[in-house]
Amino acid sequence: MIKAAYLHIPFCEHICHYCDFNKVFLKGQPVEDYLQALDQEMKLTLHQYPEDQLATIFVGGGTPTSLNEQQLSMFCESIIRNLPKSNTCEFTFEANPGDLSKEKLQILKEAGVNRLSLGVQTFNEDLLKKIGRVHKAKDVYQTIENAKTVGFENISIDLIFSLPTQTVQDLKESLTKAFSLDINHYSAYSLIIEPKTVFYNLLKKGKLPTPGEDVEASMYELLMDEMDRHGFNQYEISNFSKPGFESRHNLTYWNNEYYYGFGAGAHSYVNGVRRSNSGPLKKYIDQINNGILPVFEEHQTSKAEQVEEEMFLGLRKTAGVSISHFIEKFSLDPLKLFEQQLTELIAKQWIEVKNNHIYLTKKGRFLGNEVFQTFLGVCND
Repeated sequence: MIKAAYLHIPFCEHICHYCDFNKVFLKGQPVEDYLQALDQEMKLTLHQYPEDQLATIFVGGGTPTSLNEQQLSMFCESIIRNLPKSNTCEFTFEANPGDLSKEKLQILKEAGVNRLSLGVQTFNEDLLKKIGRVHKAKDVYQTIENAKTVGFENISIDLIFSLPTQTVQDLKESLTKAFSLDINHYSAYSLIIEPKTVFYNLLKKGKLPTPGEDVEASMYELLMDEMDRHGFNQYEISNFSKPGFESRHNLTYWNNEYYYGFGAGAHSYVNGVRRSNSGPLKKYIDQINNGILPVFEEHQTSKAEQVEEEMFLGLRKTAGVSISHFIEKFSLDPLKLFEQQLTELIAKQWIEVKNNHIYLTKKGRFLGNEVFQTFLGVCND
């Protein structure tokens, strides 16, 4: 059963220094051709892999709201026409503060979008410039006020910590401003410097002053403590929400469930097969125009891979991996299958096993990647 759909809009009006997602400058791009190809990809995919009702739809990028009002309307109509939504569907659009006019907000609202995810990253104006963002802190307040006026109640913002030259005090001040917004969800990630980014090139030249691992750990601890103090539950390593406002779409990934992926460079997981689409726009559009799905590569996951993915994806959630659900899904007991790994991790106080769940301790959350790697290559088909 396919529960979710991700749609990718690769256009940006500027490129941030840390971003390695599939994206292109908006100016001069074949936007309408791309949207028509997306429409056709949805048709082709749903014909081949039909599904009655989707629980979540997520539109990311790039910057989906870099589309103008006419293009945005066209795109939303295409989604409504092609994707079967459940009555309680969580329908999310990513946006940049400052990109969302009241007209665009109205278009999204009328199309059934009921959740916004804003790329804020930091409230420090100097840091915003250093990371290549063009919005100002005041744009965040204005965008959220406009969104609430139009009727959006489910709003999330993204924050990044461990930015170049950022201090713990900088993060504390950003969090104070973030909590003043009166919203229900925050995502907060430590900066990962990826190849093919401006930051990566600066790092190679020794020109990127990052805070270092100790400061990053202090920032993460501050983040967890402040979120808890303000009544936000850490339901996943990097995500915090008020009760009932967890991102149901992202939980699809962490629960290792199936999802469609539409658009250039998008990823999908359907019937045990992980696929990625062609990234270059021209190749993506040409494949669609030739009546074929724009698959770049695909991989049929073995049972061993699915079992391991269930562990390391599930452990991202604070609730962890349900032992009974694992047994029901795979007819395997994770306590026996990973007995050696679990014994070692429990001894290190990185995980606990209690109340039918295997989950990270607070100490383990600081070392998530090390924990996850423990479960790779353990199973045999």
